[in-house]
Amino acid sequence: MASLASSLSPVLLILLLSASFAASASTIQEQFIQCLFVNSQNISIPLATAFFTQNNSSFSTVLESSAQNLRYLVPSAPKPEFIFFPVHESHVQASVICSKQLRLHLRVRSGGHDYEGLSYVSQIESPFIVVDLAKLRSINVDLKDNTAWVQAGATIGEVYYRVSEKSQTHGFPAGLCTSLGVGGHITGGAYGPLMRKYGLGADNVVDARIVDVNGRILDRKAMGEDHFWAIRGGGGGSFGIILWWKIKMVPVPPTVTVFTVTKTLEQGATKTLYKWQQVADKLDENLFIRVILQPASAGAKGGRTVTTSYNALFLGGADELLQVMQESFPELGLTKKDCTETSWIKAVLYIAGYPSETPPEVLLQGKSTFKNYFKAKSDFVKEPIPETALEGLWERLMEEDSPLMVFNPYGGMMSKIPESAIPFPHRNGTLFKIQYLSLWKDADTGKAKPHMDWIRNLYNFMAPYVSKLPRTAYVNYRDLDLGMNNNGGSEDARVWGSKYFKDNFNRLVRVKTKVDPDNFFRHEQSIPPLSQPH
Repeated sequence: MASLASSLSPVLLILLLSASFAASASTIQEQFIQCLFVNSQNISIPLATAFFTQNNSSFSTVLESSAQNLRYLVPSAPKPEFIFFPVHESHVQASVICSKQLRLHLRVRSGGHDYEGLSYVSQIESPFIVVDLAKLRSINVDLKDNTAWVQAGATIGEVYYRVSEKSQTHGFPAGLCTSLGVGGHITGGAYGPLMRKYGLGADNVVDARIVDVNGRILDRKAMGEDHFWAIRGGGGGSFGIILWWKIKMVPVPPTVTVFTVTKTLEQGATKTLYKWQQVADKLDENLFIRVILQPASAGAKGGRTVTTSYNALFLGGADELLQVMQESFPELGLTKKDCTETSWIKAVLYIAGYPSETPPEVLLQGKSTFKNYFKAKSDFVKEPIPETALEGLWERLMEEDSPLMVFNPYGGMMSKIPESAIPFPHRNGTLFKIQYLSLWKDADTGKAKPHMDWIRNLYNFMAPYVSKLPRTAYVNYRDLDLGMNNNGGSEDARVWGSKYFKDNFNRLVRVKTKVDPDNFFRHEQSIPPLSQPH
């Protein structure tokens, strides 16, 4: 296609391509392709691998390729008219221009991890298209400058690998799940096991390139500080399309230590977890200990129990870690044999759940190992949850088929960065964040209801023990329940906006009004401009 494109005039190429696609492509796609070639600086678009319509035999496979939540891939879920894979920045520019001209609603996908499928499903309008950035995944590491330019379609695992390829003593503080698309991941904040030492991924972004609502490519200087502020934590799909992030790498020691220690209810899990809540945010900032909670078989006794697994990364050696633990959290009973000294890149694999002998090159596959039907919610905790409430939590976890909860510790650098530094506001005073998940395997939408009911009831049960006024939530764990009233109708955006962003929501609305007053970039929970109901 490239050689053909170089030998033909743009006008003739448009006519030939439009004719060749006329039999199989929809009118909308034909119009979009014609517009794309007129407006794209780089006309060499390999149509056979760049466009997938619903009539294409590969459409379902492509749609599902990076989608995490199978709940939004059932037959009844709305489907895009087509999926477009740009291979050049100018194609992304042209897709914005053409979507506006043709009045097409546009969704953008970089990794597909969004919990409510907002990057590949629109429940608010039709027709819509998906622009998938999966082919834009270059990573350019500059050790002299301690920075890297990363394209939005790369996964965070690819970023980790490319950084470690150049240096064993450089890292980046972002997600634990390595198949996250960098574009959307950082727009929500991007937390991970280095957050207590260095803050969020979004705290460590120094520049960006985005396509704005007019199809222009803007860097930090061109977009201005307000716009740059909004894209680092203000949620994806509101302020433009991220093309590149320029990230600041951080130092990591050549040897780090990881461990996982599991305690069941019978082994004193309740008291240990109560103690963890009191110390997790106060531990040495080189130490990150999250807790994974899930029901399990009680073994020979029959019935069920709950396991609490303390999954940790320490930026240093095992001996130093044991000293820190003995001073701050001896209740866990950590021993030398529990500890594994390794490199930072292998610790990434460990925290992500890969088997111990997995080579780091697995990170280049960019594929997710997590695909389920699920519903998720989140909370931030400011006071330790009492033991009696934990016991009520255990009862509820054992009622559900396949639930999961994760407690992620805050403190350290997270307490030192002001709430208004970027839109992500959950900082000083936060002990830990809770992620709630209910997972199931059945595609029957009718069978999803008990699981949805269960997690909503659990969320209600937890209300007295979490943040209040507002009860806050993490924007990268999108939860459309937060935008609904008791009658199932949509609430004022200030309700969910204050939960995700607290007082920063007002500034986000002002930025949105300035850069996208007609609300071109929109989804079910996008930031509204002042001219829109909010």
